[in-house]
Amino acid sequence: MIDQIRQFEDAKVLAAARQAEVTVAFDLQQRREQAAAGVPADEQGAGVGAQVALARRESPARGGRLLGLAKALREMPCTFEAFRSGRLNEWRTTLVVKETACLSVEDRKAVDEELAADTGSLDGFGDRAIIAAVRAAAYRRDPSSVAKRASHAVTERTVSLRPAPDTMTYLTALLPVAQGVAAYASLTRDADSLRSSGDERSKGQIMADSLVERVTGAPGGITGIDIQLVMTDRTLLQGDSEPARLTGYGTVPAHWARETILNRSIGPAAAGMAALAAGSGSGCTESGVSSGTDAGVGSGTDSGSRGQQELSVWLRRLYTAPGTGELVAMDSKARFFPPRLRRFLQVRDDTCRTPYCDAPIRHDDHIIPWHNDGPTTAGNGQGLCEACNHTKENPGWSAKPVPGPRHSMELRTPTGHTYRSTAPPLPGTALPMAAKHSVQVLGRVAPRNLWPQRRRVLIPSGDPAQ
Repeated sequence: MIDQIRQFEDAKVLAAARQAEVTVAFDLQQRREQAAAGVPADEQGAGVGAQVALARRESPARGGRLLGLAKALREMPCTFEAFRSGRLNEWRTTLVVKETACLSVEDRKAVDEELAADTGSLDGFGDRAIIAAVRAAAYRRDPSSVAKRASHAVTERTVSLRPAPDTMTYLTALLPVAQGVAAYASLTRDADSLRSSGDERSKGQIMADSLVERVTGAPGGITGIDIQLVMTDRTLLQGDSEPARLTGYGTVPAHWARETILNRSIGPAAAGMAALAAGSGSGCTESGVSSGTDAGVGSGTDSGSRGQQELSVWLRRLYTAPGTGELVAMDSKARFFPPRLRRFLQVRDDTCRTPYCDAPIRHDDHIIPWHNDGPTTAGNGQGLCEACNHTKENPGWSAKPVPGPRHSMELRTPTGHTYRSTAPPLPGTALPMAAKHSVQVLGRVAPRNLWPQRRRVLIPSGDPAQ
């Protein structure tokens, strides 16, 4: 069985190497076609990474990195041979390429030859050891390029947020080393001081609470930020166990959502999650907390004891069609989506609607472009991340709404392959597992829509807050 496990691993690596070869060939073919079509040289290759991502069932960002890896390997034949023979897997090959990205083609080839896997240089190395070895070789070849890369890294400082289990989040800051060490030392020093004075919280809890309070300037961190929470009316009012959905985070337990809304107070453990927006309708409710902005959904906060804050919650009802959970549509003749329709799209779509992309929504997009007489409606609207919206505008890409149990659209790439995207089900919408995700690949749809035809009942609402 151990021999089989190794054989399967070798087969995976061989397939990944072959994917890289085909990816490079596809990129060259697409560039030739675009050049023949008169696309400017600096725009050739646009959308190739997105097509690779769809074919590999990856996000567009991941597809771009895979394309870059495949193209870089043309300049590193020894590394590519180690990849193809199974001595390096795809991830460790990526590490080698990444650490030589700042070098010229000649220096990259020299490092490639120095660290050729057939010399045994990388045998038995883990990820960190490979990174250290490649960095050292790169620095020996061109110290100035490595130093320049370090200087450029300062410009990439940023802060990001991603979900963690159990209604927690990872708030990550990428900082220059001096700033990062200074911030951590300050939090550590204050936590040690509070602990020595009798604070019963753990050191980690104090550091986390202090970070939130320093950034927001408010105890507990609640400053009236608008965050939407979608739940069923049964979860809110009848103690049902159907989970809720927090925009920008994902699924949260029914008990947590209900207690936060009905008790209207939160402690430090829930401080980062406590801006909620609530509403009730035909089978689904949306709840939210904010400082009173945009269509009457929001809440204010009142300071209480340390670590506790009072939430003033406003409720908005969402009306859904029986069975399918489809939200009621809204119409507009304007080119730009009005605020309430933008909120509607964000609640319905949750994340970017491109298949396999779960990036936050940044753009409100017309599926059929407005300049092609596409209406500004919920049915012709979708939420996209910035990169996917720009990709969709490249020559050869098109999209159209298609019938489905919930809002669905079909994306067509320049090669003629089609992919279907369906809006995620709202809380309380029971769907067969096979019908939850319908992705059309290589011109074939799998699975088919399993829902019977239903006549949707749309309840008009002049004001979503009513």
